[in-house]
This record gives sequence, structure tokens and C-alpha cells, in this order.
Amino acid sequence: MTDQPSPKPELDDAALAFAAQVFESARSGDAERLTDLLGRGLPANIRNHNGDSLLMLTSYHGHLDASRVLLENGGDPQLRNDKGQSPLAGAAFKGNLEMTRLLLDHGADVESATPDGKTALMMAAMFNRAEIVELLLARGADPRRADMNGVTALTAAQSMGAQDTPELLTEALAGRN
Repeated sequence: MTDQPSPKPELDDAALAFAAQVFESARSGDAERLTDLLGRGLPANIRNHNGDSLLMLTSYHGHLDASRVLLENGGDPQLRNDKGQSPLAGAAFKGNLEMTRLLLDHGADVESATPDGKTALMMAAMFNRAEIVELLLARGADPRRADMNGVTALTAAQSMGAQDTPELLTEALAGRN
């Protein structure tokens, strides 16, 4: 007798429709509906077919209230999608300062990186998100850290032609001698 994995149960049309509604509630930032669903037992860390958690969707789309609801109900700010992206990296990429702050306040690791080593600081720097760079540095992001290709936040910012973040990073590097 061999141990074969149990087949995954097939979801019926009603279950699939409900799941689609749940993820649409996250994308649209429906904090009230998410609060209700979480109160009824919906796990805060469920993921869609791309591995995106509800929090990944609410934070990426800039929905502070919905993100706060998820974080206060056990949403994991470190939960990455199938591409290895975190909610914090998404917020930095999108340039959402308040979302970045909310995620950090709820335990997002300022130094977490994608599989290729890119951090939220690198994302913010390369897209000239000066306020986010300042926040991440204040919260302990390491401006010396490099990705798998040896690219730092400063070199990423310079290569992308960022206007403001190279100076911030140069100052941070000078202050950390």
C-alpha cells in the first residue's frame, strides 16, 4: 500500500463565486465587509491563485482602513505572494507613505527582501519615493544592503534617474561610518 496524497476537494460554483467576492472586497477596500467576514471566521491570511493575501491586495491598492482591519485580525504583513513580494514592498513601490507606516507599525520587517534580494528601500529609492526612503531609513533599513546582483538602493536610484533619493541615501551612508 502506498501513501498517495489525498485529492484536493473540488470547489463548487457557489464557493468559487464567494471566494471571488471576498478577494474583490479586498481589492476595493470594503473594510466593513471584511470586518463582517472576519467576524464570521474567515481566515485573515487566505490567498488567491497568485498567492496574494487579502492584506497584499488591500495594501497594494491603498486601502488603509481595510488593511488595518486585516492587520488587527491576524493578517500577516510578512506573507508573500507566489513571486516573493511582500505588502511592504508593494506599498513602497506604489509610493504610499501611510500604508508603509501602517505595515511597519504592525510588524512588517523593514529588511525583508524578494527572492532576488530587493528590499522595500530599494523599491522606494529607485522610484524616487523620498518620504518612504526617509521612513524606512528611520525604521532601520540598511542603505548598504545589496540585492543578488550587487545593486544597492543608491545604485538602483541612480540607474533609474531618481532625483531626490540618491542624496538621502548618500547622507544615510555618510552617517553610518
